[in-house]
Amino acid sequence: MSLYAIGDIHGCAGSLDVLLDRLDPSSDDHLVFVGDYVDRGPDSFAVIDRLLHLRDEVPCTFLRGNHEAFMLGFLDYGDAHSWRMNGGVSTIESYRQHGHDEIPDAHDTFLRETELYYQTEDFFFVHAGLRPTRSIAENLERHGEDVFLWERDHLEASTLPWEKPVVCGHTPKPEPVNREKLIAIDTGCVYHMHPNLGRLTAVRLPERQFLSVPYAG
Repeated sequence: MSLYAIGDIHGCAGSLDVLLDRLDPSSDDHLVFVGDYVDRGPDSFAVIDRLLHLRDEVPCTFLRGNHEAFMLGFLDYGDAHSWRMNGGVSTIESYRQHGHDEIPDAHDTFLRETELYYQTEDFFFVHAGLRPTRSIAENLERHGEDVFLWERDHLEASTLPWEKPVVCGHTPKPEPVNREKLIAIDTGCVYHMHPNLGRLTAVRLPERQFLSVPYAG
C-alpha cells in the first residue's frame, strides 16, 4: 500500500491525467488531494468528473481548498464577485463547454463533502497550512477555515512546533518544500506561463518520493 498526496490542480485536467497515469494507483493505495481542484485552468468540470470516477477505483480523500470555498460561497450565497475575481470565470466556462448551465448535483455534493484536514499517525494534511506558532492540537482547537485554507506564515518559519509533518499546497513554489515538519507540494501547474512554475506534483509517503509532471492542459 502506498500513500500519495497530490498538489493543487486548478482545472488542469490533462495534467491530472498524466500524473495519475504515472502514479498508476491501485485499490490498495490511498490518494490525498490537498484541494484547489477548480478555477484558473482550462477544464475544472473534467477535473471533478475525473476525481469522481477515480474514487470508485482507488481510496481517496479530498481536502477543501480556498477555491472550493469560493465556489461554495457562490452556490450558497450568490457571491459571484469573489469567485469570479479568483478564477471562477474559467470554471463557469468549462461547465458550459460540457453542456451544463448549472453545477451538476454530483459535483455539488463533491464540493460539500471535501474535508478541512486529514491525518494519519505520521502525517497531517491540510490545504494551506497551520499557524507556525502553535502545535497541531492547538491549531485544531483554535482555528478553522481562516487558517486551514489561507495560512502562509509557516513557509517562512525557522522552527515549527508541530507533532508530525504537515503536508499542504496553496502557495506555488518552483520546487516542492521538503523539511522535517513541512512538505509543500503546490508547484503551480496552472501558472505554466511563469518560467519557474507549471508542474503538478505528488509525493509518496512516508518515503518522501516526489513526482512532478509538466503542464499538459
